[in-house]
Amino acid sequence: MAQIFRPKFFSLLKQGFTRKQLTSDVLAGVVVGVVALPLAIAFAVASGVSPEKGLITAVVAGFLISFLGGSRVQIGGPTGAFIVIVYGIVEQYGIDGLIISTILAGLILIAFGFLRLGSLLKFIPHPLIVGFTSGIALVIFSTQIKDAFGLQIDKVPSEFIAKWQVYFENISTFNPTAIVITLLTILLVVYTPKITKKIPGSFIAIVFITLATQVFNLEVTTIETFFGEIPNKFAFTIPHFNLGDLGQYIAPALTIALLGGIESLLSAVVSDGMISGNHRSNTELIAQGIANVVTPFFGGIPATGAIARTATNVKNGGRTPVAGIVHALTLLLIMLFFGKWAKLIPMSCLAGVLIVVSYNMSEWRTFRSILKSSWFDIVVLLSTFFLTVLVDLTIAIEVGVVLSALLFMKRMADAGESKLTAEIDCDVLEDYSLLPKGISIYEISGPLFFASAKQYAEVIKSTGIKSKIIIIRMRHVPFVDSTGMQNLKASINALLDSGTMVVLSGVNNQVKADLQKNNIIDMIGQQNVFDTFDRAVVYAKDELVNIRSSQSY
Repeated sequence: MAQIFRPKFFSLLKQGFTRKQLTSDVLAGVVVGVVALPLAIAFAVASGVSPEKGLITAVVAGFLISFLGGSRVQIGGPTGAFIVIVYGIVEQYGIDGLIISTILAGLILIAFGFLRLGSLLKFIPHPLIVGFTSGIALVIFSTQIKDAFGLQIDKVPSEFIAKWQVYFENISTFNPTAIVITLLTILLVVYTPKITKKIPGSFIAIVFITLATQVFNLEVTTIETFFGEIPNKFAFTIPHFNLGDLGQYIAPALTIALLGGIESLLSAVVSDGMISGNHRSNTELIAQGIANVVTPFFGGIPATGAIARTATNVKNGGRTPVAGIVHALTLLLIMLFFGKWAKLIPMSCLAGVLIVVSYNMSEWRTFRSILKSSWFDIVVLLSTFFLTVLVDLTIAIEVGVVLSALLFMKRMADAGESKLTAEIDCDVLEDYSLLPKGISIYEISGPLFFASAKQYAEVIKSTGIKSKIIIIRMRHVPFVDSTGMQNLKASINALLDSGTMVVLSGVNNQVKADLQKNNIIDMIGQQNVFDTFDRAVVYAKDELVNIRSSQSY
């Protein structure tokens, strides 16, 4: 357990911190705290929950992820990726349902970490990630149209197409002031970094526009209009639920866990490249899990590593988890002493901030480049994208993972089939001119799994049945699954029944152990299995002589 869960903070604490580095980390943490303030509020509001839940998440989860995580510089908190799933859970199951789903997701992430699945999540195909990320970006953008235009709509449908129908039906109710505030917010967020990189554009936009709204008494809806007063304290919450209903939260919990795990590890990988470091993926998953188990009891929402805030941390000199801890403490102080004024923020200003976030999330350049790649990548990308937008993020991830696996197997099977065709077309057996007639050779190239096993087995049987001895080369076989074992076993049985001797060469230790468990070694004889091809050939030549000698008598 100690080898799996090794928080970076404690490892670095043993080494000691220099005063210079601590100073840099504290300053970076304060800057990231200011950056996180408007985003935490905006993500919470867009998710259909009250603003303080975003701040609570950034404080509690942000602290735990930095304190217990496996990355030096990871910044945790609510992110745009969770908006769609949180909104859907709250709408269907309510706040208690969200709390239960988040806690379950945290437990799943902890299990992922202790099962050492940190490296496995890195194998999620890139087109799938881009597909659901771009889909989420479009959904976030669509949720902000009402506030961006100040439309007078009581209830916005959750379905994407129905939502836009309602927007067009009510477009005449737009508020010119809200539109101006949205556009001004977007301009400030986009162009502030060209003037100063120390203060985030979203923070400047929110402060400036909120002040202007109050000074000029502008008629726009604010956070107070929807949520009333914003509490500046924490409250311990225990959700109400029936054990019999627990099963209905598994699917959303798994979605939160997968999404959180993928995003946090992606963020950690990106930050590793920025600081030339190495994160501990399993530790990171466990820390993310603990954060998501604890945070909901204080009224928070799902949290994960935030790529943009992590990058901001690095760019401002953060190099240890101290920066993330200070970021959480900064937000706590802001919430306790200045949070009461957050209720005055115009909803159209938050909409402007989230429209920029959705644009940055869209990855449209990467999306476009994938559309020029293989059909495999295009199918995964578009199916995940459209399912995210039109159906549900949970379904999109589930279908995307299954589809990716199926298409991968199809490609592997096609590769095996083309290899078989190439070998037959080239008459591979004739290439071994030094071998006497009666010995045939067949090489399996790649894993012998259920998508390719049948084809390999058929060719092995048809090739070997014409010969006295067949040498099956397995040097490029990394594994054999149960279907592969059964097909191989059937082929070898058919060959042995026809009087053909079977010799194996180049079998690695793992494959040999699996062959032994399935009695295939016993079938052909331990003496017929060789580590090298040369030894197998010498043995086969000797056996052929013996066979012919016995037949001559």
